[in-house]
Amino acid sequence: MGIQDIIEGKKQWRAHLARVKALPPDYQIVYQEMQKYFFKIGPVELTDGNLLAEIVDFFEEGVAAGKGVLELIGNDVAAFCDDLVKDSRTYADIYQESLSGNPATTQDTRSSPRGR
Repeated sequence: MGIQDIIEGKKQWRAHLARVKALPPDYQIVYQEMQKYFFKIGPVELTDGNLLAEIVDFFEEGVAAGKGVLELIGNDVAAFCDDLVKDSRTYADIYQESLSGNPATTQDTRSSPRGR
């Protein structure tokens, strides 16, 4: 990743945050809680995909339709988030696989010079 990629990524993130700030306050609060939750559970697509941008799109459509945020997602924000990423791998899954000794995801330290 070059410096231009980092600069472009920052521009995109700032534009994303500007879209969030343009949402009504209740939407902003729920978005921030969803973002914290996703950062905590660590779905792999969070950094690779457009999950957060798609949530903002969904919220903007809800605002345009005159709906409250809880009308869109329900009262349980965590359950809504879990449903969004239910088929996604998380970093916790990858870590658990490495602990279980899955040869596809772990490195054999006995054959590594650092493991001796």
